[in-house]
Amino acid sequence: MNPTKRYTITAALPYANGPIHLGHVAGAHLPADIYARYWRQKKATVLFISGSDEHGVPITIRAQQENATPQAIVDKYHALNKKALEDLAISYDIFARTSSPTHHKTAADFFTTLHQKSLLEVHETQQYYDPIHKQFLADRYLKGSCPHCNNPNAYGDQCESCGTTLSPEELINPTSSISGHRPILQPTSHWFLPLDQYEAWLKRWILAENKPAKTNVYGQCKSWLTHGLQKRAITRDLTWGVTVPLPEGKDKVLYVWFDAPIGYISATKEWAAQQQTAWEPFWQDPTTDLVHFLGKDNIVFHAIIFPVMLKAHGAFILPKEIVANEFLNLEGSKFSTSKNHAIWLHEYVATFKDKQDVLRYVLCSIAPEQKDSDFTWKDFQAKNNNELVANLGNLVHRTVSLVHQHFDGKMPAYTTPHASDEQLFATLQLAFEKVGSAIEQFRFKEGLQSCMHYATLGNKYLAEQKPWAALKTNPAVAGSVLHVTLQLIATIALLIKPFLPYTSDKMALLLGLKTMDWDGVSVKHLLQAGDRLAPPLLLFEKIEDEVIEAQLEKLKN
Repeated sequence: MNPTKRYTITAALPYANGPIHLGHVAGAHLPADIYARYWRQKKATVLFISGSDEHGVPITIRAQQENATPQAIVDKYHALNKKALEDLAISYDIFARTSSPTHHKTAADFFTTLHQKSLLEVHETQQYYDPIHKQFLADRYLKGSCPHCNNPNAYGDQCESCGTTLSPEELINPTSSISGHRPILQPTSHWFLPLDQYEAWLKRWILAENKPAKTNVYGQCKSWLTHGLQKRAITRDLTWGVTVPLPEGKDKVLYVWFDAPIGYISATKEWAAQQQTAWEPFWQDPTTDLVHFLGKDNIVFHAIIFPVMLKAHGAFILPKEIVANEFLNLEGSKFSTSKNHAIWLHEYVATFKDKQDVLRYVLCSIAPEQKDSDFTWKDFQAKNNNELVANLGNLVHRTVSLVHQHFDGKMPAYTTPHASDEQLFATLQLAFEKVGSAIEQFRFKEGLQSCMHYATLGNKYLAEQKPWAALKTNPAVAGSVLHVTLQLIATIALLIKPFLPYTSDKMALLLGLKTMDWDGVSVKHLLQAGDRLAPPLLLFEKIEDEVIEAQLEKLKN
């Protein structure tokens, strides 16, 4: 891989209308972070972006619920979510905000470019209007029965029960979420993005030229394109958002799904200004790979609408890959913010101090890469106790302890090779290609499983070679076995860094590792004889039943 390769990596912007839960982390933020960390270790140029989506009706609804202004709401949840993600070691180069002046200007300029190129259409439509509160109702201010699954609480833009994207006129028996009364239809004018005009291009681009690696992305796009694309309104009758930059648009704002993905571009501009560097290579150089990470509910916006926006504008590169995970469930049912059936990230990092990597490990090991998966507290406990503690943690602790007890805490020399050593070293040397290939193909669960397999190999090697038995009769043999095991542990420290960065850093400090790079690594020479090791430490600790019971009880309340 060319070391000068450039990546612009994005994770879907979470709404700043509430705290982030583990479903958000598993769906977009953790896989994106693993991917970004991997390419940094490969010495590529990486810009990893996310931020708060601070416009849209969910913000104004939360503001009404909390008797606050929309700005106060986004200030509160942006700070909360930013810190929680940082605590989990999600390594954004910038976690920006769509309420920033830079974003407002970037989004307005984007709209203006499309308008000046005569690529937008203005249409008068009939829109639901609340006669009691005297305002037009955005999609999320409408509730009714879903025409597909009969869920009585579907929104005007989506049914959260079956996941179907809706339009307000499809709702059965719609009511206003503001007054609770039935709305009436009134005429209003809006700007539309003519998706239908880009249908032929999208079919070539998505279904033939740039076929996504993830089958769910391909399948959902194929379904939309088969049914045919419609013009889509990109403005709304609201006051909270990016104002339409035209005299006749003073009482309208850009629709949040037009505005939000432009946030990736505005975030890049803010980052570049902070770093005093150019932003353009990350969005305008065709050699840059633009890779989006998101949940499956955001596929259409990232794989159809945003690419059409970029294509229409003409100044930006198109996504190289769109990586969408399925949904993570919780204890057998969907995460539900309204029912408080969730594990909030900020609460996890506060309750489980120094166990960020345990969560990263569990979420990656059950990642909903191909189908929905389920997080349970019992499984969380089992994976910590039986895999992290008993496998990786045990290997590191007992090896380093033996070195301190019998070799003065220094890396023993490799003087008496065993017949199986070369095969083990060969396996470890190939590990970088094996784990790297899994990451590059977005099979993060497989990559993590491989890392843990090498820990299993290390424990098996120790059990077979029994260095403790040779310590009295032939310490050189015991030293050689520990030498090989320490090189194996050092290899794991490198391999596991994209997945478990805190643990990797602890292992590196413990061993005195001088590099964390992947390319040009010789697993036989990561450590040198005589290198001093830090005192042994426990990488992980058992999680007791009462801790898990407390969390299960919390979900009942």
